[in-house]
Amino acid sequence: MVITDTHTHLYIEAFDQDRDEMIERARSEGIQRFFLPAIDSSYTESMLTLKNSYPEHMHLMMGLHPTHVKPDTYKDELDHVTEMLATGKFVAVGEIGIDLYWDTSTLDIQKEAFRHQIDLAKKYKLPIVIHSRESFDEIFDVLEQEAGDDLFGIFHCFTGSIDQARRAVGLNFKLGIGGVVTFKNGKIDQFLDKIGLEHIVLETDSPYLSPVPFRGKRNESAYIIHVLNKLSDIYRISKEEIAAVTTANSQEVFNI
Repeated sequence: MVITDTHTHLYIEAFDQDRDEMIERARSEGIQRFFLPAIDSSYTESMLTLKNSYPEHMHLMMGLHPTHVKPDTYKDELDHVTEMLATGKFVAVGEIGIDLYWDTSTLDIQKEAFRHQIDLAKKYKLPIVIHSRESFDEIFDVLEQEAGDDLFGIFHCFTGSIDQARRAVGLNFKLGIGGVVTFKNGKIDQFLDKIGLEHIVLETDSPYLSPVPFRGKRNESAYIIHVLNKLSDIYRISKEEIAAVTTANSQEVFNI
């Protein structure tokens, strides 16, 4: 059983004390494919180092996270994204998007950065991985203007309604499902079986958003097993089939 974690920040400081051990725990559970979203330029070296350590298992994205789109630095950061994507070492542009939970004052430049990175994804024929916290309307506004066969990817950490799920799928996006699906108040478990499994990928977003029974603690890729188990219950099919279909979906998105 090969399991894919399509969104995990394994390179950040939260794992500095036990990174290799944590990765081995995940691999012992069958997680063999790890996709690492970018945050900003300060983490690029750490991402590349991790890729060099696990070349067959780690797959890197490049992008500027919307919470790191700041007036004084975002243009330089976008230059860095452009420069790095030109190297051909990255399998997606992400995570990118709009976040209105932390700061609404940067909405205009967040949109600018989002569109710029969509253009880069189209240029290199790469998927995008979208961060959309309290910003579904704004995200959809951009996507519907940019829609086409050359725009595809994943709605990371999908927590929207069934109507928003269908809208995302209609725009050629998979839904990234993680620990929230195990929460009592997560809500997405109430309708997810109405979305075909061919539109779903698994993720952890570790070290964030740990699933039950680890909610509130540091998340890690091995805990994706709890997400997989929950989806097995929701779709009423075996864990092995959930793993096989969602891994195939990730292969379709990332072309690897």
